[in-house]
Amino acid sequence: MPSTHNADKPWDTPDIDKWAIEEFKEEHNASGEHFAEESLFMTLFPKYREQYLRNIWSYVTKALDKHHIRCELDLVEGSMTVKTTTKTFDPAMIIKARDLIKLLARSVPFPQAVKVLQDDIACDVIKIGNFVTNKDRFIKRRQRLVGPNGNTLKALELLTKCYILVQGNTVSAMGPFKGLKEVRRVVEDCMKNIHPIYYIKELMIKQELSKNPELANEDWSRFLPSFKKRNVARKKKTSKKDGEKKVYTPFPPAQQPRKIDLQIESGEYFLGKKERELKKIQEKRSKQEENSELKRQERAKDYVAPEESEYENKLLNQDKKEKKEKKDKKDKLDKKEKKSKRKSSEDGDDNEEKKLKKSKKSS
Repeated sequence: MPSTHNADKPWDTPDIDKWAIEEFKEEHNASGEHFAEESLFMTLFPKYREQYLRNIWSYVTKALDKHHIRCELDLVEGSMTVKTTTKTFDPAMIIKARDLIKLLARSVPFPQAVKVLQDDIACDVIKIGNFVTNKDRFIKRRQRLVGPNGNTLKALELLTKCYILVQGNTVSAMGPFKGLKEVRRVVEDCMKNIHPIYYIKELMIKQELSKNPELANEDWSRFLPSFKKRNVARKKKTSKKDGEKKVYTPFPPAQQPRKIDLQIESGEYFLGKKERELKKIQEKRSKQEENSELKRQERAKDYVAPEESEYENKLLNQDKKEKKEKKDKKDKLDKKEKKSKRKSSEDGDDNEEKKLKKSKKSS
């Protein structure tokens, strides 16, 4: 029998996009009957989202009414529920509605979350709380994913064509399936201490390569960067002081006392079980008191008033200076007068002595 695969197909024209996802309409439900059972999904939301959900719930009901899905908001239990009705024709729409309420609970704004009802958009909620046990390290790595002023997150959104929101212990992402796969890989590796900048570089190179039709069917591994982890944990070298050398001794070091020997020396060995526990509690309390006293002293340092420099009145200082200068001048004048008087008295005495000598000679 001759092959017919090369036969002309008049219905297959080049303007038809074979990969396009058509919207599922009511006419596509061949049977026209409603579902045999009611499907129901419920999710809880945190307390801080209550006011926002109450404000936008009317818009949520309008969006889901188009697809004949009923939704309920329970403020007492703090839950959102979506259900199928007898008029629901699209079986996948209840899954989309479940994703919608899940995103709303994770702080995604309604105008963005409602896009998940479209056929070409999916969502993924990535849990990141279990990757790191240390809280400080977890916060640092989560901040690394966001980047300075959110630049790292913006770059990922542009390259993956996804909306990404980091909130608490989860990362909510919305977009095409291919982009969501990349986002999950980047987020999980970031929490495993691999910086997202490596993946951003890789995605940028892939984006440029995809524009070249010649490289469409080739292997891109030769163009992609290969990063090696270099921060290997090494033993810290113990710094020896200059001039210090260990003296060689053939004798082994003295044997250390056993735990029981130490207990016998301290007298703890002869105590009963209750007495030992009481002693441990007393030691613990004494340490706590010492630590609390040290902390109290450290806190008290902040309340100690600093030493203030004495206030100097410039006017008084000027008066003092003037008085001092006047006094000094007066003292100088007094000294000069005293000196002049001494000289005059000495000159008078000399004159008298000369007169006496002359009188003696003449006689």
